[in-house]
Amino acid sequence: MEPCAPRRRIPPSTPALLLALTLACRDDTASPTGPEPPALAATQALAFSQLSAGGRHTCGVTAGHRAYCWGLNVAGQLGDGTTIRRLRPVAVAGALEFRTVSAGLDYTCGVATDNRAYCWGQGGAGNLGNGATSNRSRPVAVAGGHLFRRVDAGEAHTCGVTTADAAYCWGFNDRGVLGAGIIPRQSTPVAVSGGHRFRQVAAGATHTCGVTTSDVVYCWGSDSVGQVGDSAQAAGGNFTPRRVSISRRFRLVDAGLGAFTCGVSTADKAFCWGGGRNGEIGDGKDYLRFLPRAVAGGRSFSQMTAGAAHTCARTAAGVAFCWGTNEYGQLGDGTTTNRNRPTRVTGAM
Repeated sequence: MEPCAPRRRIPPSTPALLLALTLACRDDTASPTGPEPPALAATQALAFSQLSAGGRHTCGVTAGHRAYCWGLNVAGQLGDGTTIRRLRPVAVAGALEFRTVSAGLDYTCGVATDNRAYCWGQGGAGNLGNGATSNRSRPVAVAGGHLFRRVDAGEAHTCGVTTADAAYCWGFNDRGVLGAGIIPRQSTPVAVSGGHRFRQVAAGATHTCGVTTSDVVYCWGSDSVGQVGDSAQAAGGNFTPRRVSISRRFRLVDAGLGAFTCGVSTADKAFCWGGGRNGEIGDGKDYLRFLPRAVAGGRSFSQMTAGAAHTCARTAAGVAFCWGTNEYGQLGDGTTTNRNRPTRVTGAM
Protein backbone atom coordinates (compact mmCIF):
# COMPACT_ATOMS: atom_id res chain seq x y z
CA MET A 1 0.00 0.00 0.00
CA GLU A 2 1.36 3.42 -0.92
CA PRO A 3 1.19 6.09 1.77
CA CYS A 4 -1.26 8.94 1.28
CA ALA A 5 1.07 11.59 2.60
CA PRO A 6 4.32 12.00 4.44
CA ARG A 7 4.18 11.82 8.20
CA ARG A 8 6.66 11.55 10.97
CA ARG A 9 6.89 12.29 14.57
CA ILE A 10 9.29 14.19 16.73
CA PRO A 11 10.55 11.47 19.06
CA PRO A 12 9.79 11.77 22.76
CA SER A 13 13.55 11.62 23.43
CA THR A 14 13.88 15.05 21.80
CA PRO A 15 14.37 17.84 24.37
CA ALA A 16 11.14 19.69 25.14
CA LEU A 17 10.02 21.74 22.18
CA LEU A 18 7.96 24.77 23.11
CA LEU A 19 5.52 25.57 20.36
CA ALA A 20 3.23 28.54 20.86
CA LEU A 21 -0.10 27.97 19.17
CA THR A 22 -2.54 30.81 19.71
CA LEU A 23 -6.13 29.63 20.01
CA ALA A 24 -8.42 32.26 18.58
CA CYS A 25 -11.58 30.26 19.25
CA ARG A 26 -12.78 27.01 20.78
CA ASP A 27 -14.53 24.21 18.91
CA ASP A 28 -17.96 23.15 19.95
CA THR A 29 -17.61 19.62 21.26
CA ALA A 30 -17.04 18.61 24.89
CA SER A 31 -16.20 15.03 25.79
CA PRO A 32 -18.82 13.07 27.77
CA THR A 33 -16.16 10.63 28.98
CA GLY A 34 -14.56 12.82 31.62
CA PRO A 35 -13.65 16.37 32.61
CA GLU A 36 -11.83 18.45 30.06
CA PRO A 37 -9.05 20.95 30.86
CA PRO A 38 -10.21 24.48 31.68
CA ALA A 39 -11.21 26.61 28.73
CA LEU A 40 -8.29 28.53 27.29
CA ALA A 41 -8.35 32.26 26.96
CA ALA A 42 -8.52 33.57 23.42
CA THR A 43 -4.85 34.52 23.38
CA GLN A 44 -3.48 31.78 25.65
CA ALA A 45 -0.72 29.67 24.10
CA LEU A 46 -0.14 25.94 24.45
CA ALA A 47 3.39 24.88 25.36
CA PHE A 48 4.11 21.47 23.84
CA SER A 49 6.74 19.09 25.17
CA GLN A 50 6.29 16.61 22.27
CA LEU A 51 4.75 16.64 18.79
CA SER A 52 3.87 13.99 16.23
CA ALA A 53 2.89 14.57 12.59
CA GLY A 54 0.53 12.01 11.05
CA GLY A 55 -0.73 11.41 7.55
CA ARG A 56 -3.15 14.34 7.57
CA HIS A 57 -3.28 15.35 11.22
CA THR A 58 -0.95 16.38 14.03
CA CYS A 59 -1.00 15.68 17.76
CA GLY A 60 1.02 16.86 20.71
CA VAL A 61 1.38 16.65 24.46
CA THR A 62 1.52 19.83 26.51
CA ALA A 63 3.80 20.50 29.45
CA GLY A 64 0.76 19.67 31.61
CA HIS A 65 0.41 16.18 30.04
CA ARG A 66 -2.74 17.00 28.09
CA ALA A 67 -3.03 15.65 24.54
CA TYR A 68 -4.26 17.88 21.72
CA CYS A 69 -4.79 17.10 18.02
CA TRP A 70 -5.71 19.05 14.91
CA GLY A 71 -6.25 18.50 11.19
CA LEU A 72 -8.32 15.96 9.26
CA ASN A 73 -10.66 13.94 11.48
CA VAL A 74 -12.61 11.68 9.12
CA ALA A 75 -11.97 8.56 11.23
CA GLY A 76 -11.86 10.18 14.66
CA GLN A 77 -8.07 10.45 14.70
CA LEU A 78 -8.18 13.69 16.68
CA GLY A 79 -9.77 11.84 19.60
CA ASP A 80 -12.20 14.60 20.56
CA GLY A 81 -15.32 12.44 20.18
CA THR A 82 -16.20 13.81 16.74
CA THR A 83 -15.24 13.43 13.09
CA ILE A 84 -15.07 17.18 12.55
CA ARG A 85 -11.94 18.65 10.98
CA ARG A 86 -10.16 21.01 13.35
CA LEU A 87 -8.03 23.90 12.15
CA ARG A 88 -6.73 24.53 15.68
CA PRO A 89 -5.74 22.15 18.49
CA VAL A 90 -8.61 20.45 20.31
CA ALA A 91 -8.24 18.47 23.53
CA VAL A 92 -8.37 14.68 23.28
CA ALA A 93 -11.53 13.52 25.07
CA GLY A 94 -11.43 12.30 28.65
CA ALA A 95 -9.29 12.95 31.67
CA LEU A 96 -6.20 10.97 30.58
CA GLU A 97 -2.78 12.52 31.04
CA PHE A 98 -0.20 11.54 28.43
CA ARG A 99 3.58 11.28 28.30
CA THR A 100 3.79 10.88 24.51
CA VAL A 101 1.59 10.55 21.44
CA SER A 102 2.26 9.09 17.99
CA ALA A 103 0.17 10.07 14.96
CA GLY A 104 -0.14 7.40 12.29
CA LEU A 105 -1.80 7.58 8.90
CA ASP A 106 -5.41 8.10 10.05
CA TYR A 107 -5.17 7.16 13.72
CA THR A 108 -3.26 8.08 16.86
CA CYS A 109 -1.80 6.22 19.83
CA GLY A 110 -0.32 7.45 23.05
CA VAL A 111 1.20 6.41 26.36
CA ALA A 112 -0.45 7.82 29.48
CA THR A 113 1.45 8.88 32.57
CA ASP A 114 0.66 5.49 34.13
CA ASN A 115 2.39 3.80 31.14
CA ARG A 116 -0.86 2.39 29.73
CA ALA A 117 -1.31 2.68 25.95
CA TYR A 118 -4.40 4.10 24.26
CA CYS A 119 -5.35 4.51 20.60
CA TRP A 120 -8.11 6.23 18.61
CA GLY A 121 -9.15 6.85 15.01
CA GLN A 122 -9.24 4.43 12.07
CA GLY A 123 -9.11 0.86 13.39
CA GLY A 124 -10.13 -1.42 10.54
CA ALA A 125 -6.82 -3.31 10.58
CA GLY A 126 -6.88 -3.93 14.31
CA ASN A 127 -4.26 -1.22 14.72
CA LEU A 128 -5.97 0.32 17.77
CA GLY A 129 -5.05 -2.81 19.71
CA ASN A 130 -8.31 -3.04 21.66
CA GLY A 131 -9.46 -6.37 20.20
CA ALA A 132 -11.83 -4.76 17.68
CA THR A 133 -11.67 -3.46 14.12
CA SER A 134 -13.95 -0.44 14.35
CA ASN A 135 -13.09 3.24 14.32
CA ARG A 136 -13.03 5.09 17.64
CA SER A 137 -13.26 8.85 18.09
CA ARG A 138 -12.12 8.71 21.74
CA PRO A 139 -9.16 6.91 23.30
CA VAL A 140 -9.58 3.17 23.91
CA ALA A 141 -7.18 1.13 26.02
CA VAL A 142 -4.78 -1.21 24.23
CA ALA A 143 -5.52 -4.75 25.41
CA GLY A 144 -3.14 -6.94 27.38
CA GLY A 145 -2.36 -4.79 30.39
CA HIS A 146 1.20 -4.05 29.23
CA LEU A 147 3.07 -1.06 30.58
CA PHE A 148 4.64 0.83 27.68
CA ARG A 149 7.50 3.28 27.56
CA ARG A 150 6.53 4.39 24.06
CA VAL A 151 4.33 3.42 21.11
CA ASP A 152 4.71 4.17 17.41
CA ALA A 153 1.76 4.37 14.99
CA GLY A 154 2.40 3.44 11.35
CA GLU A 155 0.13 3.15 8.34
CA ALA A 156 -1.97 0.18 9.47
CA HIS A 157 0.02 -1.30 12.34
CA THR A 158 1.34 -0.12 15.67
CA CYS A 159 4.34 -1.17 17.73
CA GLY A 160 5.42 -0.38 21.25
CA VAL A 161 8.21 -1.01 23.72
CA THR A 162 7.29 -1.90 27.28
CA THR A 163 8.98 -0.70 30.45
CA ALA A 164 10.66 -4.16 30.48
CA ASP A 165 12.20 -3.50 27.00
CA ALA A 166 9.91 -6.01 25.23
CA ALA A 167 8.53 -5.12 21.77
CA TYR A 168 4.91 -5.75 20.83
CA CYS A 169 3.06 -5.00 17.59
CA TRP A 170 -0.57 -5.16 16.45
CA GLY A 171 -2.65 -4.47 13.34
CA PHE A 172 -2.28 -5.54 9.71
CA ASN A 173 0.57 -8.04 9.20
CA ASP A 174 1.34 -7.14 5.59
CA ARG A 175 4.61 -8.90 4.64
CA GLY A 176 5.49 -9.49 8.26
CA VAL A 177 5.44 -5.96 9.71
CA LEU A 178 4.40 -7.32 13.13
CA GLY A 179 7.63 -9.32 13.40
CA ALA A 180 5.84 -12.29 14.94
CA GLY A 181 5.94 -14.81 12.12
CA ILE A 182 3.32 -15.75 9.55
CA ILE A 183 0.16 -14.78 11.37
CA PRO A 184 -3.01 -12.97 10.30
CA ARG A 185 -4.07 -9.51 11.35
CA GLN A 186 -3.83 -9.00 15.10
CA SER A 187 -6.19 -6.70 16.97
CA THR A 188 -4.30 -7.10 20.27
CA PRO A 189 -0.56 -6.85 20.98
CA VAL A 190 1.64 -9.79 19.95
CA ALA A 191 5.27 -10.15 21.01
CA VAL A 192 7.95 -9.53 18.38
CA SER A 193 9.95 -12.70 17.79
CA GLY A 194 13.55 -13.21 18.80
CA GLY A 195 13.55 -12.23 22.46
CA HIS A 196 15.49 -9.02 21.79
CA ARG A 197 15.38 -6.21 24.32
CA PHE A 198 14.41 -3.02 22.49
CA ARG A 199 14.89 0.59 23.41
CA GLN A 200 12.87 1.93 20.48
CA VAL A 201 10.68 0.55 17.67
CA ALA A 202 9.51 2.51 14.60
CA ALA A 203 6.45 1.36 12.64
CA GLY A 204 6.45 2.40 8.99
CA ALA A 205 4.12 1.62 6.10
CA THR A 206 5.16 -1.93 5.20
CA HIS A 207 8.24 -2.45 7.35
CA THR A 208 9.30 -1.95 10.96
CA CYS A 209 12.67 -1.31 12.57
CA GLY A 210 13.93 -1.16 16.12
CA VAL A 211 17.04 -0.42 18.17
CA THR A 212 17.94 -2.82 20.95
CA THR A 213 19.28 -1.83 24.35
CA SER A 214 22.71 -2.86 23.03
CA ASP A 215 22.40 -0.33 20.14
CA VAL A 216 21.86 -2.93 17.39
CA VAL A 217 19.27 -2.28 14.64
CA TYR A 218 16.82 -4.96 13.49
CA CYS A 219 14.20 -4.58 10.76
CA TRP A 220 11.33 -6.75 9.48
CA GLY A 221 8.50 -6.66 6.96
CA SER A 222 8.70 -5.68 3.30
CA ASP A 223 12.17 -5.73 1.76
CA SER A 224 11.20 -4.82 -1.80
CA VAL A 225 14.03 -2.30 -2.26
CA GLY A 226 16.38 -3.14 0.58
CA GLN A 227 14.69 -1.25 3.42
CA VAL A 228 15.40 -4.09 5.88
CA GLY A 229 19.11 -3.48 5.32
CA ASP A 230 20.48 -7.03 5.62
CA SER A 231 21.63 -7.26 1.96
CA ALA A 232 19.34 -10.28 1.35
CA GLN A 233 16.30 -8.93 -0.49
CA ALA A 234 13.14 -10.88 0.38
CA ALA A 235 10.35 -10.33 -2.13
CA GLY A 236 7.71 -11.85 0.15
CA GLY A 237 8.83 -9.99 3.23
CA ASN A 238 10.60 -10.85 6.47
CA PHE A 239 8.27 -12.18 9.16
CA THR A 240 10.83 -12.03 11.98
CA PRO A 241 13.51 -9.43 12.83
CA ARG A 242 16.65 -9.35 10.68
CA ARG A 243 19.81 -7.65 11.88
CA VAL A 244 20.87 -4.70 9.75
CA SER A 245 24.26 -5.41 8.16
CA ILE A 246 26.45 -2.74 9.66
CA SER A 247 29.02 -2.86 12.43
CA ARG A 248 28.13 0.57 13.81
CA ARG A 249 25.90 0.99 16.83
CA PHE A 250 22.77 3.12 16.63
CA ARG A 251 21.00 5.49 18.98
CA LEU A 252 17.75 5.79 17.01
CA VAL A 253 16.09 4.53 13.83
CA ASP A 254 13.06 5.62 11.80
CA ALA A 255 11.18 3.48 9.28
CA GLY A 256 9.09 6.34 7.93
CA LEU A 257 6.12 5.83 5.62
CA GLY A 258 8.27 5.02 2.63
CA ALA A 259 10.40 2.12 1.41
CA PHE A 260 13.57 3.26 3.14
CA THR A 261 15.06 3.52 6.61
CA CYS A 262 17.33 6.04 8.33
CA GLY A 263 19.09 6.09 11.65
CA VAL A 264 21.56 7.99 13.80
CA SER A 265 24.56 6.13 15.15
CA THR A 266 25.88 6.40 18.69
CA ALA A 267 28.55 8.66 17.18
CA ASP A 268 25.72 10.94 15.93
CA LYS A 269 26.30 10.14 12.24
CA ALA A 270 23.39 9.58 9.86
CA PHE A 271 22.89 6.45 7.73
CA CYS A 272 20.07 5.43 5.37
CA TRP A 273 19.18 2.38 3.28
CA GLY A 274 16.47 1.13 0.92
CA GLY A 275 14.71 2.97 -1.90
CA GLY A 276 16.68 6.02 -2.98
CA ARG A 277 15.66 6.91 -6.51
CA ASN A 278 14.61 10.39 -5.36
CA GLY A 279 17.64 10.99 -3.17
CA GLU A 280 16.10 9.62 0.07
CA ILE A 281 19.35 7.90 1.09
CA GLY A 282 21.20 11.22 1.11
CA ASP A 283 24.56 9.80 0.00
CA GLY A 284 24.74 11.88 -3.17
CA LYS A 285 23.31 9.16 -5.43
CA ASP A 286 19.83 8.26 -6.70
CA TYR A 287 20.16 4.49 -6.25
CA LEU A 288 18.64 1.69 -4.21
CA ARG A 289 20.84 0.76 -1.27
CA PHE A 290 20.59 -2.73 0.24
CA LEU A 291 23.07 -1.85 2.98
CA PRO A 292 23.32 1.30 5.13
CA ARG A 293 25.12 4.19 3.49
CA ALA A 294 26.53 7.25 5.25
CA VAL A 295 24.60 10.44 4.57
CA ALA A 296 26.80 12.91 2.70
CA GLY A 297 28.45 15.78 4.52
CA GLY A 298 29.66 14.00 7.63
CA ARG A 299 27.54 16.16 9.95
CA SER A 300 26.60 15.12 13.45
CA PHE A 301 22.85 14.91 14.10
CA SER A 302 20.88 14.68 17.33
CA GLN A 303 17.53 13.80 15.74
CA MET A 304 16.27 12.33 12.48
CA THR A 305 12.77 11.85 11.09
CA ALA A 306 11.85 9.96 7.89
CA GLY A 307 8.76 10.71 5.83
CA ALA A 308 7.30 9.01 2.78
CA ALA A 309 10.15 9.94 0.42
CA HIS A 310 12.21 12.51 2.26
CA THR A 311 14.19 12.79 5.48
CA CYS A 312 15.01 15.64 7.82
CA ALA A 313 17.55 15.81 10.62
CA ARG A 314 18.57 18.31 13.27
CA THR A 315 22.02 19.09 14.59
CA ALA A 316 22.71 19.63 18.29
CA ALA A 317 22.81 23.35 17.53
CA GLY A 318 19.26 23.21 16.19
CA VAL A 319 20.12 23.54 12.49
CA ALA A 320 17.80 21.51 10.24
CA PHE A 321 18.77 19.70 7.03
CA CYS A 322 16.54 17.68 4.67
CA TRP A 323 16.99 15.51 1.58
CA GLY A 324 14.94 13.43 -0.86
CA THR A 325 11.74 14.26 -2.72
CA ASN A 326 10.89 17.96 -2.84
CA GLU A 327 7.83 18.14 -5.10
CA TYR A 328 5.82 20.14 -2.57
CA GLY A 329 8.71 22.03 -1.02
CA GLN A 330 9.00 19.63 1.90
CA LEU A 331 12.78 20.05 2.09
CA GLY A 332 12.36 23.66 3.13
CA ASP A 333 15.20 25.06 1.02
CA GLY A 334 13.05 27.44 -1.02
CA THR A 335 12.89 25.19 -4.09
CA THR A 336 10.97 22.18 -5.41
CA THR A 337 14.13 20.40 -6.56
CA ASN A 338 14.88 16.90 -5.25
CA ARG A 339 18.12 16.65 -3.29
CA ASN A 340 20.27 13.52 -2.88
CA ARG A 341 22.38 15.07 -0.12
CA PRO A 342 21.41 17.25 2.87
CA THR A 343 20.25 20.77 2.11
CA ARG A 344 19.83 23.30 4.85
CA VAL A 345 16.31 24.36 5.77
CA THR A 346 16.16 28.11 5.22
CA GLY A 347 14.31 30.79 7.16
CA ALA A 348 11.03 32.36 6.13
CA MET A 349 11.26 34.75 3.20
